[in-house]
Amino acid sequence: MLTLGLLAPGGAAPARAAHVLVDAGHGPEHPGAAGASGRPEYLYNRDLAAALARALAALGERTTRVEGIGADIPPDQRAAAAPDADVLVSIHHDSILARYLQAGRQGEFAGYSIFVSRRNPHPARSLRCARRIGERLRAAGERPSNYHAEPVEGENHPFVDRRLGIHRYDGLAVLRTAPMPAVLVEAGVIVNPAEEARLGEPETVARLARAIARGVHACLAER
Repeated sequence: MLTLGLLAPGGAAPARAAHVLVDAGHGPEHPGAAGASGRPEYLYNRDLAAALARALAALGERTTRVEGIGADIPPDQRAAAAPDADVLVSIHHDSILARYLQAGRQGEFAGYSIFVSRRNPHPARSLRCARRIGERLRAAGERPSNYHAEPVEGENHPFVDRRLGIHRYDGLAVLRTAPMPAVLVEAGVIVNPAEEARLGEPETVARLARAIARGVHACLAER
């Protein structure tokens, strides 16, 4: 099931408004990571995606929101919700490898990560949007995680921009199959109890949404 985000309240969007597809990752059948409290990732993704759609609308952008409600939507079908969109932003929250969890290392990892794929048809524009999002997240006080660059099997995704927390991950279906520029944002590490508590706070959700929205808005203004 698709949930469509409507235009900003008060009437039609400006003629030059961009169209942003906001993807809330995972769904009820495959909910993604489990937070330290047991709350599933897809609920965190839905909260942040909804806040992001509102923040984009406040900046004058047109948005469509896609999320699994009664059933999952496969990653390679999510862009079909708005194939004419100018950019896709997929929202996720992070876990760590099972062996790290079993070793009790949850508290070692925190921070956001941003992914782009060279197999997306617009890799340069995808990277530009990723950089603008990373800049705004850092300006909002967030810091990137180094976790996904760990030289271990299952991770080892190289940095494109270490300072901004941007990685290349060519195999992500939601990025490589999207016909538009696409970026995936891991907002934080929910298996870390302290990080999960922070990411669940409404003010944190709103601040992250504003930062991501401003990054997307800045990127699209450069068209």
